[in-house]
This record gives sequence, C-alpha cells and structure tokens, in this order.
Amino acid sequence: MSGHSKWSTIKRKKGTLDAKKGKVFSRLVKEITIAVKEGGPDPEANPRLRLALQNARGANMPKDNIERAIKKADNDGADLQEVTFEGYASHGVAVFIECLTDNNQRAVSMIRSVFSRKSGNLGTNGSLSFIFDRKGVITVKRGTLDPEEFQLEIIDAGVEEFEVENDVFIITTAMEDFGNVQKKLDEMGVEVENAELQRIPNSTKTLAAEDANKVLKMIEEFEDIDDVQNVYHNLELTEEVMAAIG
Repeated sequence: MSGHSKWSTIKRKKGTLDAKKGKVFSRLVKEITIAVKEGGPDPEANPRLRLALQNARGANMPKDNIERAIKKADNDGADLQEVTFEGYASHGVAVFIECLTDNNQRAVSMIRSVFSRKSGNLGTNGSLSFIFDRKGVITVKRGTLDPEEFQLEIIDAGVEEFEVENDVFIITTAMEDFGNVQKKLDEMGVEVENAELQRIPNSTKTLAAEDANKVLKMIEEFEDIDDVQNVYHNLELTEEVMAAIG
C-alpha cells in the first residue's frame, strides 16, 4: 500500500476527534466560501462548489450549516486567498502546505514559526515540484459494492490506482481524469465519502519510528493552524511507524 493512502487512513481515523474541535467543518466552510466567490452559489453551474458540498455531506455536516455557509459567502464572505508553503521537516522529509486565509501575513508567520521550532526549513514556492504530483483521490464507501466488479466498471474512466481499505475504496486518478471519474461515479449512483485533488509524493523517506513520530507531530501542528486546509508529506508510513502511532 502506498504512503499517501496510509496517511489518508490516519486522517479518516482522526476525523471524529477533529470534528469535535470544529476543524473539519471550519475547513469545509472555507472551501465552500471560496468556491462561491469563484463561481457563484449554484452548484449545478459551479463544479468546485459541487465538490465542496459533496465533501461536506460526506463529513456529515448539517444541512443548515451548509446553507448558511453558501448564503454568507454569496453576500459578504471573507476575502479568502489560496496560498501554499513548501519546506522540509527534520531528516529531509518534504512538506507541502495548502492554506485558505484572509490574512496572508498571519499565515506566513504561523507556518514559519512551526518550521523554526521543529527544526525544519521553509523553502521557496516551487522548490518541491519535483517531489509531489497533483492527483485526484476519491474515497468511496464500500457498502454492498463488489470490489472486482466495481473496479472493472470504473477503470476506463481514468483510474490509476484502486485500493481496498477496510470499509472504503480509495481511487487515485490523474488530475485531468478527476472529473471523468467523478462523473462516472455519479452516473452509477455510487456514494462518495470524499473527493479532492491531493499532492502525492513520487518518492518517500523512511525513518525510524521515533524520528517519524516527531515529524508527524510537526505535521499535526501545521494541521492545527486555522488557516491550513491540507498538509502533504513524503514520509513513508511503515508498519513500524503505524504501530508506534497506534
């Protein structure tokens, strides 16, 4: 199993705890806000909003919260901007951070602070472009779907990788095929838990469990920053590391 899907599994396990803190919903509201600002409040005419709403429903976000987020964004939503940061954690682990913020100076300050305190280095934009590829990652609830039949039915839509992970299927696509696969799943009436463009490492770093745990704690600090939407890394999550983090 590839490292990125293992990290996706960890994020799914953390989901309940994060939701209690309101972080999942807060990040979804930001995505809805910027989607409405970009393409308007009609999901039928706004693919980005349609995707954001799909993910909100997959995270069990209440309908009232979703409708309120759309209305607020359409009327007077915050002037959010998308910014990214690239750098290295200790032991040369690459870290790519995506933010949605209404205060770029604050975001820069907080990201730089974590890199500094955790013995990392903040790099320049584009410095990690050779490590991460942008790909679509779709998580589908298994339900009554037969893995082999399901994979055969969707493979021609542009699926690069198909993995079975407990109660879900994790589908990876090239960025240009992301929309085609989503459309195919819609046509099949398949329930999607989450769909997003992620940055997938094409090479990974292997560390001892103790060192890896320190890097993962740094990543969690980034994730705890309100402006941060997603954090990607190229740390190989070996069985030893998975066992150590429980």
